[in-house]
Amino acid sequence: MSKIAEYKRLEAQLAEQLAALDKLKTDDKLQQEIEFETKLKALLKEYGFSLKTVLDILDPEPVANRTVQQGVRRPRALKVYTNPHTGEVVETKGGNHKVINAWKAEYGAEQVRSWGV
Repeated sequence: MSKIAEYKRLEAQLAEQLAALDKLKTDDKLQQEIEFETKLKALLKEYGFSLKTVLDILDPEPVANRTVQQGVRRPRALKVYTNPHTGEVVETKGGNHKVINAWKAEYGAEQVRSWGV
């Protein structure tokens, strides 16, 4: 790419970004958020609290520290399929059942999915 082409491309990108920035400056929602942030920082400074302290007050046990058992998943739901052609009923908790896969090969996955109870 020539230097002039790169210069023109970057200049156009800069113009787009400046236009987007000007649009944001007049956005009421942004002005509200800036006002909230300013007032919040002033309030934190007035009471001598840090943001972390406030978060600890509001949520003493953050999601990251809650007791989560690693490696324990909820049990899979039992799915029951009834083949309308043969009347055969198959109960499975997994998605890799031999009979279900055979039905999907024969009748199509969407058709077999509709047989679920």
